[in-house]
Amino acid sequence: MTHTANRGYQRELERQRQRKEQLRADCELSLKGIDRIFFEAGCGHGHWLTSFAEANPEQVCVGVDLISLRIRKACDKRDKRSLSNLHFFKADLNEFLDVLPKNIRFDQTMMLFPDPWPKARHHRRRMVQEAFLNAIADRTDAGGYFFFRTDDSPYFKWTMELIDLNPHWEIDGPQSWPYETETYFQSLMEAYRSVTAVRQ
Repeated sequence: MTHTANRGYQRELERQRQRKEQLRADCELSLKGIDRIFFEAGCGHGHWLTSFAEANPEQVCVGVDLISLRIRKACDKRDKRSLSNLHFFKADLNEFLDVLPKNIRFDQTMMLFPDPWPKARHHRRRMVQEAFLNAIADRTDAGGYFFFRTDDSPYFKWTMELIDLNPHWEIDGPQSWPYETETYFQSLMEAYRSVTAVRQ
């Protein structure tokens, strides 16, 4: 590694450290006193989670997305409805899971129509990975659920295979979807497939 490249790498590490420290502080402030949540990974504009939180006021709901504009729109939806049980964070998924207070458990985890990254060389960018399934398993008690929905058949197969290989999760056919509401993005889909996995 050249001297210039090394300096660039060190700067990126420092930016990541600062980003994670700010995210950690935001989580600790917003989720103070909370120990159980319904988690949506990749919440987009917050359509689904806002509707779910409004229908389930007793459930604390948390959504994360990497795109600032999406989170601003999600927060606008929350604030318009005055939903105190709903929290959104702009964050990289893995960084969020890393800094979230350790006491917080996931009752259920939702992932709706994530980017399928169809090219083989981009598969490592997919949100569903072995490490992700292990990370949410660490925060989920036995009997908790992971829900996944996509319109991309290869990504559906990828997810099914990873769940099948993971010792912490088991595909659970009979489990019904926790809540249905047609979001804007789902309305554009001609067809989609869903899978539910239960924590062992």
